[in-house]
Amino acid sequence: MLDFTADLVLTDQVLDESPELSTLPAAGAATAPPTDDDTLLDVYSRTITDVVDRVGPAVVRIDVRHKGDAARAGSGSGVIVAPDGLVLTNSHVVNGATRVELMTVDGRNLTARVIGDDPDTDIALLRADAPVTLPAATLGDSKRLKRGQVAVAIGNPLGFESTVTAGVISALGRSLRARTGRLIDDVIQTDAALNPGNSGGPLVSSRGEVIGINTAIIQGAQGICFAVAANTANFVLGELVRHGRVRRAFIGIGAQQTAIPRRWQLAAALSQTSAATISASEPGSPANRAGLLTGDMIVRLDGEPVTGADDLIRLLTGERIGRSVTIDVLRLGKPRSFTLVPEERKRAA
Repeated sequence: MLDFTADLVLTDQVLDESPELSTLPAAGAATAPPTDDDTLLDVYSRTITDVVDRVGPAVVRIDVRHKGDAARAGSGSGVIVAPDGLVLTNSHVVNGATRVELMTVDGRNLTARVIGDDPDTDIALLRADAPVTLPAATLGDSKRLKRGQVAVAIGNPLGFESTVTAGVISALGRSLRARTGRLIDDVIQTDAALNPGNSGGPLVSSRGEVIGINTAIIQGAQGICFAVAANTANFVLGELVRHGRVRRAFIGIGAQQTAIPRRWQLAAALSQTSAATISASEPGSPANRAGLLTGDMIVRLDGEPVTGADDLIRLLTGERIGRSVTIDVLRLGKPRSFTLVPEERKRAA
């Protein structure tokens, strides 16, 4: 588990309007005019341009205003996930906003309201006020990601609208501390360039699926940026649509997805190849009192397979608060079971 609290910069609060940029001719331009654009693009370039064509129209600029402040108080990005104007963004982008405005790629200005936000995962959900039909992006399965996979970030960094940057997935299963002090588990690390204003915009795979919601950079570092995994965002989206908030069970651990050694998998007769390994345990928490230790690999919760931190997030729902659950782990390769009673996770002030 990594703690980047000291140098963490959440990518929002852009105050200036976007300057106009001039287009410069490419160096070493061909002497003969091209006859086929495809001949000028390699496979990588075609992949990026295809992703932008598919997902770019679903990315919006978000401007927020606070009570008593007529001027724009901050700016960020968002991604439309339903044609009727449902937009995912970061909690820290819209936190405390009394008025939210969306600007689409085709220049439409729409007011929106905050349906709900979850500071513990830095995810918020907006809905456009007016009846609309908008292009929407698809949320992918972030559990299937691999290090080195191409990642494309689309957003409005430093006020420069509809900016595209590309890189790779640098690491998976990171833990990032939210503004509430809670750890966001299963965070994606990427070297796709992010800057203030990218917050809430999508991180997209080469398949054109949203695999994360861009959230933070480390000040002073180069090429180290983070996104909340799409599976986490999808879970939060569902809770906010149904309840307007996320009510969670809490067992008091930090965890990340790790591979189960093959010999342990065979010895325990497991069909899954990965688990959620405990990277931290809070003193006095339900997990700590039950005897779970750092390094234990959680493979099941109440009989449901746990293949990563996002499975724990999904399974520790409000329905499990106050009732006993059974957690099966591998400890140094040996199966063990523990019973504990999750508590309600308190939302920080």
